Amino acid sequence: MSQPDRPELRRRLGTFDTVTLGLGSMIGAGIFVALAPAAAAAGSGLLIGLAVAAVVAVCNAMSSARLAALYPQSGGTYVYGRERLGPFWGHAAGWSFVVGKTASCAAMALTVGHYAWPEQATAVAVAAVVALTAVSYAGVQRSALLTRIIVALTLAVLAMVVVVVLGAGDVAPARLVPEATGYGVLQAAGLLFFAFAGYARIATLGEEVRDPATTIPRAVAVALGITLVVYAVVAVAVLAQLGADGLAASAAPLTDAVRAAGFPALAPVVVAGAAVSALGALLALLLGVSRTALAMARDRHLPTVLTAVHPRHGTPHRAELAVGAVVAVVTAVVDVRAAIGFSSFGVLLYYAIANASALTLGVRVLPTLGLAGCLTLAFTLPWTSVVAGSVVVLMGMVAYALRR
Repeated sequence: MSQPDRPELRRRLGTFDTVTLGLGSMIGAGIFVALAPAAAAAGSGLLIGLAVAAVVAVCNAMSSARLAALYPQSGGTYVYGRERLGPFWGHAAGWSFVVGKTASCAAMALTVGHYAWPEQATAVAVAAVVALTAVSYAGVQRSALLTRIIVALTLAVLAMVVVVVLGAGDVAPARLVPEATGYGVLQAAGLLFFAFAGYARIATLGEEVRDPATTIPRAVAVALGITLVVYAVVAVAVLAQLGADGLAASAAPLTDAVRAAGFPALAPVVVAGAAVSALGALLALLLGVSRTALAMARDRHLPTVLTAVHPRHGTPHRAELAVGAVVAVVTAVVDVRAAIGFSSFGVLLYYAIANASALTLGVRVLPTLGLAGCLTLAFTLPWTSVVAGSVVVLMGMVAYALRR
Protein backbone atom coordinates (compact mmCIF):
# COMPACT_ATOMS: atom_id res chain seq x y z
CA MET A 1 0.00 0.00 0.00
CA SER A 2 1.72 3.16 -1.16
CA GLN A 3 1.63 6.21 1.07
CA PRO A 4 4.22 8.60 -0.39
CA ASP A 5 3.14 11.56 1.75
CA ARG A 6 3.58 9.87 5.12
CA PRO A 7 6.39 11.05 7.41
CA GLU A 8 9.42 8.76 7.22
CA LEU A 9 11.68 7.62 10.04
CA ARG A 10 15.41 8.37 9.87
CA ARG A 11 17.91 5.66 8.85
CA ARG A 12 20.47 5.90 11.64
CA LEU A 13 21.30 2.31 12.63
CA GLY A 14 24.31 0.41 11.30
CA THR A 15 25.08 -3.30 11.63
CA PHE A 16 26.65 -3.07 15.09
CA ASP A 17 23.75 -1.17 16.66
CA THR A 18 21.20 -3.41 14.92
CA VAL A 19 22.90 -6.58 16.19
CA THR A 20 23.06 -5.05 19.66
CA LEU A 21 19.32 -4.35 19.73
CA GLY A 22 18.63 -7.96 18.71
CA LEU A 23 20.97 -9.30 21.40
CA GLY A 24 19.38 -7.04 23.99
CA SER A 25 16.00 -8.63 23.24
CA MET A 26 17.05 -12.28 23.08
CA ILE A 27 19.69 -12.69 25.77
CA GLY A 28 17.94 -10.68 28.44
CA ALA A 29 14.69 -12.59 27.99
CA GLY A 30 15.89 -16.16 27.64
CA ILE A 31 18.59 -16.66 30.19
CA PHE A 32 16.92 -15.11 33.19
CA VAL A 33 13.28 -16.04 32.55
CA ALA A 34 12.57 -19.00 30.26
CA LEU A 35 14.90 -21.73 31.55
CA ALA A 36 12.94 -22.43 34.74
CA PRO A 37 9.48 -22.99 33.19
CA ALA A 38 11.11 -25.03 30.41
CA ALA A 39 12.71 -27.28 33.03
CA ALA A 40 9.35 -27.62 34.75
CA ALA A 41 7.85 -28.85 31.45
CA ALA A 42 10.61 -31.17 30.24
CA GLY A 43 13.10 -31.80 33.03
CA SER A 44 16.59 -32.25 31.65
CA GLY A 45 14.90 -32.71 28.28
CA LEU A 46 14.94 -28.92 28.12
CA LEU A 47 18.27 -29.26 26.26
CA ILE A 48 16.44 -31.07 23.46
CA GLY A 49 13.73 -28.42 23.66
CA LEU A 50 16.42 -25.76 23.31
CA ALA A 51 17.68 -27.45 20.15
CA VAL A 52 14.17 -27.69 18.70
CA ALA A 53 13.48 -24.03 19.47
CA ALA A 54 16.81 -23.12 17.86
CA VAL A 55 15.95 -24.96 14.62
CA VAL A 56 12.59 -23.21 14.39
CA ALA A 57 14.25 -19.88 15.20
CA VAL A 58 16.83 -20.33 12.43
CA CYS A 59 14.09 -21.06 9.89
CA ASN A 60 12.15 -18.03 11.02
CA ALA A 61 15.25 -15.86 10.98
CA MET A 62 16.12 -16.77 7.41
CA SER A 63 12.55 -16.17 6.23
CA SER A 64 12.40 -12.85 8.09
CA ALA A 65 15.80 -11.73 6.74
CA ARG A 66 14.79 -12.37 3.11
CA LEU A 67 11.52 -10.53 3.56
CA ALA A 68 13.06 -7.63 5.49
CA ALA A 69 15.57 -7.05 2.70
CA LEU A 70 12.68 -6.76 0.22
CA TYR A 71 10.48 -4.63 2.51
CA PRO A 72 12.72 -2.43 4.70
CA GLN A 73 9.83 -0.76 6.49
CA SER A 74 8.70 -0.52 10.09
CA GLY A 75 6.27 -3.30 10.97
CA GLY A 76 8.12 -6.54 10.20
CA THR A 77 5.81 -9.47 9.40
CA TYR A 78 2.81 -7.15 9.47
CA VAL A 79 4.19 -5.63 6.28
CA TYR A 80 5.32 -8.96 4.79
CA GLY A 81 1.94 -10.63 5.36
CA ARG A 82 0.12 -7.65 3.93
CA GLU A 83 2.27 -7.49 0.80
CA ARG A 84 2.66 -11.23 0.12
CA LEU A 85 -0.58 -12.77 1.43
CA GLY A 86 -3.08 -9.92 1.64
CA PRO A 87 -4.33 -7.34 4.18
CA PHE A 88 -6.09 -9.90 6.41
CA TRP A 89 -2.91 -11.87 7.06
CA GLY A 90 -0.91 -8.71 7.54
CA HIS A 91 -3.37 -7.61 10.20
CA ALA A 92 -3.28 -11.08 11.79
CA ALA A 93 0.51 -10.90 12.04
CA GLY A 94 0.53 -7.38 13.41
CA TRP A 95 -2.17 -8.11 15.99
CA SER A 96 -0.45 -11.32 17.12
CA PHE A 97 2.83 -9.47 17.48
CA VAL A 98 1.41 -6.53 19.40
CA VAL A 99 -0.53 -8.64 21.92
CA GLY A 100 2.25 -11.23 22.28
CA LYS A 101 4.99 -8.69 22.74
CA THR A 102 2.92 -6.62 25.11
CA ALA A 103 2.96 -9.71 27.33
CA SER A 104 6.73 -9.99 26.76
CA CYS A 105 7.21 -6.41 27.88
CA ALA A 106 5.26 -7.16 31.04
CA ALA A 107 7.35 -10.28 31.70
CA MET A 108 10.60 -8.34 31.31
CA ALA A 109 9.41 -5.49 33.49
CA LEU A 110 8.35 -7.90 36.23
CA THR A 111 11.71 -9.65 35.98
CA VAL A 112 13.36 -6.34 36.78
CA GLY A 113 11.07 -5.90 39.75
CA HIS A 114 11.55 -9.41 41.16
CA TYR A 115 15.32 -9.17 40.98
CA ALA A 116 15.76 -5.56 42.04
CA TRP A 117 13.16 -5.34 44.86
CA PRO A 118 11.04 -8.49 45.30
CA GLU A 119 8.78 -6.94 47.93
CA GLN A 120 7.77 -4.11 45.56
CA ALA A 121 8.17 -5.97 42.28
CA THR A 122 5.08 -4.58 40.55
CA ALA A 123 5.80 -0.96 41.46
CA VAL A 124 9.39 -1.28 40.25
CA ALA A 125 8.19 -2.95 37.04
CA VAL A 126 5.76 -0.15 36.21
CA ALA A 127 8.43 2.46 36.96
CA ALA A 128 10.82 0.66 34.59
CA VAL A 129 8.24 0.78 31.79
CA VAL A 130 7.71 4.51 32.29
CA ALA A 131 11.45 5.25 32.37
CA LEU A 132 12.30 3.25 29.25
CA THR A 133 9.36 4.67 27.33
CA ALA A 134 10.94 8.07 27.96
CA VAL A 135 14.30 6.79 26.67
CA SER A 136 12.81 5.43 23.43
CA TYR A 137 10.83 8.67 23.00
CA ALA A 138 14.11 10.60 23.02
CA GLY A 139 15.46 8.82 19.95
CA VAL A 140 16.45 5.39 18.65
CA GLN A 141 20.18 6.24 18.59
CA ARG A 142 20.15 6.83 22.34
CA SER A 143 18.20 3.61 22.78
CA ALA A 144 20.82 1.70 20.77
CA LEU A 145 23.65 3.21 22.84
CA LEU A 146 21.99 2.23 26.12
CA THR A 147 21.28 -1.26 24.81
CA ARG A 148 24.94 -1.65 23.77
CA ILE A 149 26.04 -0.97 27.35
CA ILE A 150 23.43 -3.33 28.80
CA VAL A 151 24.37 -6.19 26.44
CA ALA A 152 28.07 -5.84 27.33
CA LEU A 153 27.28 -6.02 31.07
CA THR A 154 24.92 -8.98 30.59
CA LEU A 155 27.46 -11.01 28.63
CA ALA A 156 30.09 -10.29 31.28
CA VAL A 157 27.80 -11.56 34.04
CA LEU A 158 26.85 -14.67 32.07
CA ALA A 159 30.50 -15.45 31.40
CA MET A 160 31.20 -15.14 35.13
CA VAL A 161 28.34 -17.54 35.96
CA VAL A 162 29.59 -20.17 33.50
CA VAL A 163 33.19 -19.96 34.71
CA VAL A 164 32.20 -20.09 38.39
CA VAL A 165 29.69 -22.93 38.02
CA LEU A 166 31.68 -25.17 35.69
CA GLY A 167 34.89 -24.48 37.59
CA ALA A 168 33.40 -25.44 40.94
CA GLY A 169 34.22 -29.11 40.43
CA ASP A 170 30.98 -30.43 41.97
CA VAL A 171 28.73 -30.29 38.90
CA ALA A 172 26.97 -33.51 37.93
CA PRO A 173 27.24 -34.26 34.19
CA ALA A 174 24.67 -37.05 34.63
CA ARG A 175 22.04 -34.34 35.11
CA LEU A 176 22.51 -33.40 31.45
CA VAL A 177 21.21 -36.74 30.17
CA PRO A 178 17.89 -35.86 28.48
CA GLU A 179 14.72 -37.45 29.79
CA ALA A 180 12.32 -38.97 27.26
CA THR A 181 9.45 -36.58 27.97
CA GLY A 182 7.98 -36.26 24.44
CA TYR A 183 5.19 -33.70 24.78
CA GLY A 184 7.08 -31.93 27.56
CA VAL A 185 10.05 -31.37 25.24
CA LEU A 186 7.80 -29.67 22.67
CA GLN A 187 6.22 -27.60 25.42
CA ALA A 188 9.67 -26.57 26.65
CA ALA A 189 10.67 -25.66 23.09
CA GLY A 190 7.61 -23.42 22.80
CA LEU A 191 8.43 -21.68 26.07
CA LEU A 192 12.11 -21.30 25.13
CA PHE A 193 11.09 -19.81 21.80
CA PHE A 194 10.00 -16.80 23.85
CA ALA A 195 13.72 -16.17 24.33
CA PHE A 196 14.72 -16.50 20.67
CA ALA A 197 12.29 -14.00 19.21
CA GLY A 198 14.52 -10.94 19.59
CA TYR A 199 15.50 -10.88 15.94
CA ALA A 200 11.97 -9.62 15.28
CA ARG A 201 13.16 -6.31 16.68
CA ILE A 202 15.67 -6.08 13.83
CA ALA A 203 12.95 -6.49 11.21
CA THR A 204 10.53 -4.07 12.86
CA LEU A 205 13.25 -1.41 12.85
CA GLY A 206 13.77 -1.85 9.10
CA GLU A 207 12.85 1.75 8.30
CA GLU A 208 15.58 3.05 10.62
CA VAL A 209 18.42 0.79 9.39
CA ARG A 210 21.06 1.99 6.92
CA ASP A 211 21.44 -0.19 3.77
CA PRO A 212 18.70 -2.60 4.96
CA ALA A 213 19.15 -5.16 2.15
CA THR A 214 22.63 -5.92 3.49
CA THR A 215 22.43 -4.90 7.14
CA ILE A 216 19.25 -6.75 8.17
CA PRO A 217 20.19 -10.30 7.00
CA ARG A 218 23.71 -9.89 8.40
CA ALA A 219 22.47 -8.57 11.74
CA VAL A 220 19.89 -11.35 12.09
CA ALA A 221 22.49 -14.07 11.44
CA VAL A 222 25.09 -12.61 13.80
CA ALA A 223 22.68 -11.88 16.66
CA LEU A 224 21.01 -15.29 16.48
CA GLY A 225 24.34 -17.13 16.25
CA ILE A 226 25.74 -15.39 19.34
CA THR A 227 22.53 -16.03 21.25
CA LEU A 228 22.48 -19.75 20.40
CA VAL A 229 26.01 -20.21 21.75
CA VAL A 230 25.30 -18.24 24.93
CA TYR A 231 22.06 -20.12 25.63
CA ALA A 232 23.62 -23.54 25.16
CA VAL A 233 26.60 -22.87 27.42
CA VAL A 234 24.59 -21.25 30.22
CA ALA A 235 21.83 -23.90 30.12
CA VAL A 236 24.38 -26.72 30.39
CA ALA A 237 26.17 -25.04 33.32
CA VAL A 238 23.02 -24.28 35.33
CA LEU A 239 21.40 -27.66 34.66
CA ALA A 240 24.57 -29.52 35.65
CA GLN A 241 24.73 -27.59 38.93
CA LEU A 242 21.07 -27.50 40.00
CA GLY A 243 19.55 -30.49 38.22
CA ALA A 244 16.18 -30.38 36.47
CA ASP A 245 14.11 -30.27 39.68
CA GLY A 246 16.20 -27.53 41.25
CA LEU A 247 16.12 -25.47 38.09
CA ALA A 248 12.35 -25.85 37.69
CA ALA A 249 11.73 -24.74 41.28
CA SER A 250 14.06 -21.74 41.14
CA ALA A 251 12.82 -18.18 40.81
CA ALA A 252 16.38 -16.99 40.10
CA PRO A 253 18.25 -20.01 38.65
CA LEU A 254 21.54 -18.29 37.82
CA THR A 255 21.77 -16.82 41.30
CA ASP A 256 20.97 -20.18 42.86
CA ALA A 257 23.57 -21.89 40.67
CA VAL A 258 26.29 -19.50 41.82
CA ARG A 259 25.32 -20.04 45.44
CA ALA A 260 25.26 -23.82 44.99
CA ALA A 261 28.74 -23.65 43.47
CA GLY A 262 30.01 -22.11 46.71
CA PHE A 263 30.24 -18.45 45.71
CA PRO A 264 27.37 -16.69 47.54
CA ALA A 265 29.29 -13.38 47.53
CA LEU A 266 28.79 -13.22 43.75
CA ALA A 267 25.00 -13.54 43.99
CA PRO A 268 24.42 -9.74 44.13
CA VAL A 269 26.42 -9.36 40.92
CA VAL A 270 24.17 -11.90 39.19
CA VAL A 271 21.07 -10.19 40.57
CA ALA A 272 22.26 -6.85 39.19
CA GLY A 273 23.09 -8.43 35.85
CA ALA A 274 19.64 -10.02 35.62
CA ALA A 275 17.90 -6.73 36.33
CA VAL A 276 20.06 -4.85 33.84
CA SER A 277 19.62 -7.43 31.07
CA ALA A 278 15.86 -7.48 31.57
CA LEU A 279 15.90 -3.68 31.18
CA GLY A 280 17.73 -4.11 27.89
CA ALA A 281 15.15 -6.61 26.67
CA LEU A 282 12.31 -4.35 27.76
CA LEU A 283 13.79 -1.38 25.90
CA ALA A 284 14.19 -3.34 22.66
CA LEU A 285 10.68 -4.80 23.00
CA LEU A 286 9.13 -1.36 23.46
CA LEU A 287 10.91 -0.20 20.31
CA GLY A 288 9.61 -3.15 18.28
CA VAL A 289 5.99 -2.99 19.46
CA SER A 290 5.76 0.77 18.88
CA ARG A 291 7.08 0.40 15.30
CA THR A 292 4.53 -2.31 14.52
CA ALA A 293 1.81 -0.11 16.00
CA LEU A 294 3.03 2.71 13.74
CA ALA A 295 2.79 0.49 10.64
CA MET A 296 -0.71 -0.72 11.57
CA ALA A 297 -1.86 2.84 12.24
CA ARG A 298 -0.61 3.91 8.81
CA ASP A 299 -3.00 1.34 7.32
CA ARG A 300 -5.81 2.41 9.69
CA HIS A 301 -5.87 -0.84 11.66
CA LEU A 302 -5.05 1.26 14.72
CA PRO A 303 -5.94 4.95 15.35
CA THR A 304 -4.21 7.18 12.78
CA VAL A 305 -3.10 9.54 15.55
CA LEU A 306 -0.30 7.00 16.18
CA THR A 307 1.31 7.73 12.78
CA ALA A 308 2.93 10.96 13.97
CA VAL A 309 6.74 11.14 13.80
CA HIS A 310 8.50 13.53 16.19
CA PRO A 311 10.01 16.42 14.15
CA ARG A 312 13.21 16.55 16.22
CA HIS A 313 13.78 13.02 17.51
CA GLY A 314 12.55 11.27 14.35
CA THR A 315 10.62 8.65 16.39
CA PRO A 316 6.95 7.54 16.37
CA HIS A 317 6.43 9.30 19.68
CA ARG A 318 2.67 8.89 19.99
CA ALA A 319 2.86 5.18 19.25
CA GLU A 320 5.64 4.87 21.85
CA LEU A 321 3.58 6.67 24.50
CA ALA A 322 0.49 4.57 23.75
CA VAL A 323 2.43 1.29 23.88
CA GLY A 324 4.15 2.35 27.10
CA ALA A 325 0.80 3.15 28.74
CA VAL A 326 -0.75 -0.21 27.75
CA VAL A 327 2.33 -2.15 28.90
CA ALA A 328 2.29 -0.35 32.25
CA VAL A 329 -1.33 -1.38 32.83
CA VAL A 330 -0.71 -5.01 31.80
CA THR A 331 2.39 -5.18 34.00
CA ALA A 332 0.32 -4.27 37.02
CA VAL A 333 -2.01 -7.27 36.65
CA VAL A 334 -0.15 -10.25 35.09
CA ASP A 335 2.02 -13.12 36.36
CA VAL A 336 5.49 -13.63 34.87
CA ARG A 337 5.19 -17.30 33.83
CA ALA A 338 1.69 -16.85 32.42
CA ALA A 339 2.98 -13.87 30.42
CA ILE A 340 5.73 -16.04 28.91
CA GLY A 341 3.27 -18.66 27.64
CA PHE A 342 0.86 -16.06 26.28
CA SER A 343 3.69 -14.21 24.56
CA SER A 344 5.08 -17.39 23.00
CA PHE A 345 1.68 -18.24 21.51
CA GLY A 346 1.26 -14.83 19.86
CA VAL A 347 4.83 -14.67 18.56
CA LEU A 348 4.73 -18.21 17.14
CA LEU A 349 1.62 -17.29 15.15
CA TYR A 350 3.40 -14.14 13.98
CA TYR A 351 6.34 -16.17 12.66
CA ALA A 352 4.04 -18.75 11.10
CA ILE A 353 2.71 -15.93 8.90
CA ALA A 354 6.29 -14.80 8.20
CA ASN A 355 7.16 -18.28 6.92
CA ALA A 356 3.97 -18.47 4.87
CA SER A 357 4.92 -15.11 3.33
CA ALA A 358 8.42 -16.38 2.54
CA LEU A 359 6.94 -19.37 0.71
CA THR A 360 5.67 -16.95 -1.95
CA LEU A 361 9.28 -16.00 -2.74
CA GLY A 362 9.98 -19.42 -4.23
CA VAL A 363 12.14 -20.83 -1.41
CA ARG A 364 10.45 -23.91 0.06
CA VAL A 365 12.43 -25.97 2.55
CA LEU A 366 13.19 -23.56 5.41
CA PRO A 367 9.87 -21.66 5.28
CA THR A 368 7.92 -24.94 5.23
CA LEU A 369 9.87 -26.31 8.19
CA GLY A 370 9.48 -23.01 10.03
CA LEU A 371 5.73 -22.84 9.40
CA ALA A 372 5.17 -26.40 10.61
CA GLY A 373 7.44 -25.85 13.62
CA CYS A 374 5.71 -22.63 14.68
CA LEU A 375 2.22 -24.13 14.57
CA THR A 376 3.34 -27.29 16.38
CA LEU A 377 5.03 -25.38 19.19
CA ALA A 378 2.17 -22.88 19.51
CA PHE A 379 -0.43 -25.58 20.13
CA THR A 380 1.69 -27.66 22.50
CA LEU A 381 2.13 -24.80 24.95
CA PRO A 382 0.33 -25.01 28.33
CA TRP A 383 -3.40 -25.15 27.63
CA THR A 384 -4.10 -21.92 29.51
CA SER A 385 -1.73 -20.06 27.18
CA VAL A 386 -3.30 -21.67 24.09
CA VAL A 387 -6.85 -20.82 25.17
CA ALA A 388 -6.09 -17.25 26.26
CA GLY A 389 -3.96 -16.59 23.20
CA SER A 390 -6.54 -18.02 20.81
CA VAL A 391 -9.31 -15.91 22.31
CA VAL A 392 -7.36 -12.65 22.07
CA VAL A 393 -6.11 -13.34 18.53
CA LEU A 394 -9.62 -14.29 17.36
CA MET A 395 -10.97 -11.06 18.85
CA GLY A 396 -8.56 -9.15 16.64
CA MET A 397 -9.62 -11.15 13.57
CA VAL A 398 -13.31 -10.58 14.25
CA ALA A 399 -12.73 -6.85 14.73
CA TYR A 400 -10.92 -6.72 11.37
CA ALA A 401 -13.71 -8.62 9.62
CA LEU A 402 -16.37 -6.32 11.06
CA ARG A 403 -14.48 -3.22 9.94
CA ARG A 404 -14.13 -4.65 6.44
